[in-house]
Amino acid sequence: MQLTGSIYLLLAVVSSAAIAIVLRLFQKESGNRYTILLGNYLTCVVLGFFMIPTKAMIGKPQTATAICGVIGGILFVGGLVTMQRSIEKNGAILTSAFAKLGLLVPLIMSIVFFGEHPKALQMVGLGVVLIAMWVISGKKEPGQRFSPIWLGIVLLASGFADGMAKVFDHVGDASQNELYIWYVFCTATVLTLVLLLMEKKKVGTFGEWKELAAGIAVGIPNYFCSMFLLRSLATIPAFITYPVFSTGTIIVVTLVSALAFRERPTKYQLVGLGMILVALLLLNM
Repeated sequence: MQLTGSIYLLLAVVSSAAIAIVLRLFQKESGNRYTILLGNYLTCVVLGFFMIPTKAMIGKPQTATAICGVIGGILFVGGLVTMQRSIEKNGAILTSAFAKLGLLVPLIMSIVFFGEHPKALQMVGLGVVLIAMWVISGKKEPGQRFSPIWLGIVLLASGFADGMAKVFDHVGDASQNELYIWYVFCTATVLTLVLLLMEKKKVGTFGEWKELAAGIAVGIPNYFCSMFLLRSLATIPAFITYPVFSTGTIIVVTLVSALAFRERPTKYQLVGLGMILVALLLLNM
């Protein structure tokens, strides 16, 4: 039976939230922390290979495809590595929220470099984001873990990683979209393998099989999230799809973290998160 657009959108939300949840679930493992990331990117490489329509183009990419793919891979690794670090410092709820707020980066890039101009509601959304960040960092309650620096790094890393798709869309060839994505994940795999070997010298292990399995669990939603989102856009208007996708991810991560990991947001975080949800709606309208 053919899935409806609503189900595809739900799958996209769950896939996006699953990345942060799986990283949170395995953050206390004593093995090699990069084993999960390696499993993630290897999975994406395998899936991406089968999605390339013409395999002959792999060895003959256009210059823009290769350059953007390499840069995108570097940013992808940086994004997940900083998410791992931020989850340790701030928990999965705030980390996921600020990762989603990374959409500010491609928005600003579009204004500065691609001549796109935000409307009044989007400008209001930018203001709400700044106020929300101030509210969240305004007061640290006893026993609360909070590192605003890492939250900022997550926002920038995630934002620039997302922004590379816009850059490639502007300078690349649409016929090589799948090849661009494959180059991104190949680059990310190589970098993660280097990090894995460096970490092995510190911890004395390459990690455990269950960590590799967790990486595969991250890699599957990581790859298919975009596919589900695109399919939902085929039947649901974009001004509904994008707000639901962004806010839905934050809500799912918050609920799962509160129920499964006993992460209790403070009143300041709750107010800030509420403002972030409003800001995301405004920015996507």
